[in-house]
Amino acid sequence: MTAPTSGLRDHLGYWLRRLSDEVHGRFERQLAEHGVTVSQWAVLITVHRGDATTTREVARYIDIDVGAVSRLVDRLIAKGLMSREADPGSRRILRLTLTDAGRDLAPRLAEIADRNDAHFFAHLDPDQRLQLEKWIRHLVGEAHPEPPTPPLP
Repeated sequence: MTAPTSGLRDHLGYWLRRLSDEVHGRFERQLAEHGVTVSQWAVLITVHRGDATTTREVARYIDIDVGAVSRLVDRLIAKGLMSREADPGSRRILRLTLTDAGRDLAPRLAEIADRNDAHFFAHLDPDQRLQLEKWIRHLVGEAHPEPPTPPLP
């Protein structure tokens, strides 16, 4: 006798995508009220925190194409939230910096991200949440090792 064919809802990947879509969609709608997309927020918060300061470093940090980051930076510049500045130590390097408006907006958007996470995950006790994050990081790390942290200037 042949085992029944698995269905869509039998696959963990389906449920992970559904959860991701829910979390991402709600966050996207809230950021839209501030004229920013989730992808633009990722660049903005990465530069705000000092996790990366060049287009290449941002691309490596958030694991997307350098060209895509460059286009996101262009949009953030057009919105008056970011600028590119020459690195005093190298004429070939352009550092990404936030404008005053970008510096003011980044913490407010981080609060929205925190509230969005709480909306979906606050019902987990702290140990459950930590374990879930650990499992997800492990699974993602298996496919895509974490990029190296750029050196501080």
